[in-house]
Amino acid sequence: MKAAKLLVVACLLFACQASPARAASPDSLYPPPDPAALGNDISWPQCGGDLPAPPGSAVIGVNGGRANTTNPCLARQLAWAAGTTGAAAGTPAAVYVNTANPGPGASWWWPSSNIYRGTDVTNPYGICDGTGTAACAYVYGYAMAFDDVNLRGVTDPARRMWWLDVETGNSWSDDTAANAADLEGMTAYLQSTGAEVGIYSTTYQFGEIAGAVDPGSNLYRLKSWIPGATSTASAQAKCASAPLTAGGIVALTQFTAGDLDYNYHCPILPQEPPTLEPPTPQPVQIPHRAHAIQLVN
Repeated sequence: MKAAKLLVVACLLFACQASPARAASPDSLYPPPDPAALGNDISWPQCGGDLPAPPGSAVIGVNGGRANTTNPCLARQLAWAAGTTGAAAGTPAAVYVNTANPGPGASWWWPSSNIYRGTDVTNPYGICDGTGTAACAYVYGYAMAFDDVNLRGVTDPARRMWWLDVETGNSWSDDTAANAADLEGMTAYLQSTGAEVGIYSTTYQFGEIAGAVDPGSNLYRLKSWIPGATSTASAQAKCASAPLTAGGIVALTQFTAGDLDYNYHCPILPQEPPTLEPPTPQPVQIPHRAHAIQLVN
C-alpha cells in the first residue's frame, strides 16, 4: 500500500484511500533512472497537477478513492491517456476501479433484492434479502460495476481492460466468501459488456479479503497486476511472482519513482498444451476356447 502525499482538503473531499495512483510533483515527472517500456497509472490524486508526457501505456482510475464515487478529473485524464502509444495503435487505455463490500450497515446503498436499475441480476448465490450474505454482496458488486461503466463517463468501456483495485484500505466484510462474491458480481457485469477484467492487489491483501478462489469462480483465471517493485529491474523480476488467483497470470507489475507509479508489462508466454503421457500397455487378453475331447474306448 502507498500513501499519497495530498493536501488535507483533498483528503476530506475524497476520503483518503490507498490506490494505484499517487499525487504528482514537478520532480517526479521524469522517467526513473532505469528507463524501459513503461506505463503510468493516474487518478484523482493527480487532479490539478501537471501530467507527464503520455507513456507507452496508461491505467486511469475511474473512482475518487471509494467504490461509489467518480474521479473528478476522469475526462481530462482519459484524454491524456488517448495520447499513449497503445491508444494511438487502437487499444484504449486501461482503467481501474475501487472495490469494497461495506455491508448493509455501513453503506450509502445496499441491495434488498436481485433487482438493480430494472434488471433482474442472475445470481449464483440465490436471492438477496438485504442482509450481508454472499447473495447481496454479489448484487452490490454488480451494481458498482454497472455504475462504473454507465454513469462515470468512461468512453468506449467494452474495449478497455478493467482492473479491480482490491485493497484493505476500503470497507470489507469479515466473510471472505461474501467479499469474493462481491468481486464476482463486478466481474460478471464487466465481462457481460465484452470487457476484459483483471485484479490489482498484493497476495496478502487479496488473501485477507477474498481468501482462496475456487476454480469455479469467474475470478480464477483473471490476470494479476502486482505492486511492490522498487525499480524497472525488480518490476521485471516480479513477473515471475505467483498470480493472485491460481488460474491466472501476472500481466502487469508496478513500482514508484518519486510520486508517480510506473507499470511494467510482463511478457505473456503462450501456454503450452499439457503433456500427454503415453498410454500404459495393457496385456492382451486371449479368449479361452473350449476343446472337445474325444474319449477312446
